Formats: sequence, C-alpha cells, structure tokens
Amino acid sequence: MIVTTTPTVEGHTITQYIRVVAGETIVGINMFKDIGAGFRNIVGGRSAAYEGEVLRAREEALGEMVQRAIELGANGVVGVDIDYESLGQGGMMMVSASGTAVQLS
Repeated sequence: MIVTTTPTVEGHTITQYIRVVAGETIVGINMFKDIGAGFRNIVGGRSAAYEGEVLRAREEALGEMVQRAIELGANGVVGVDIDYESLGQGGMMMVSASGTAVQLS
C-alpha cells in the first residue's frame, strides 16, 4: 500500500479514484504523564510520555485509514492529511488521518 501526502505517485498512474477514507483515534493523557510534562515545562526539554502518545495515536489513525482503503480494494492513498485536536479540558487528544483511496498501476 502506497500512502502519500502528495496528489500523485511518481512512476504510477492513478487509474481509479475510489473515495475519501479516514481513520481516527482519541487518546487520554493520564495524570502521571501530566505531572512529568509539567516538570519538563519548568526545566525545559521534551516530554517523552506525550511524544509517545502522539506517535501511537498517529500510527493508529493511519493504520485505520489504510485498513478502510484496503477494504475498498485500493492499493494506494493519496493526498493524506493528519490533524490533531484537543478535546474537552485538554485531557483528550484526537488524531485523524484522511486521504483519497485510489487504484494505482
């Protein structure tokens, strides 16, 4: 499965545009990660706990999007966009990935 943010795939021709596909995931950040991130905010540096959650959420959203494309008979997804949104009072984060499922030759 070719997944790209570009509208075309070099060396391939899009023979069929199937439909828009998307994948979403919502993750919660627990209080222990909040405490660690707050400490990092004071002393500076990166929050490995938050970065890990963002990475996991992004991969889950992309995986869900790809699975939906496969179910439609696609062998590629073009024009992929990934969005991040904070939900509620900041304790939840939604990551969504969307693109166009296509047949490539």
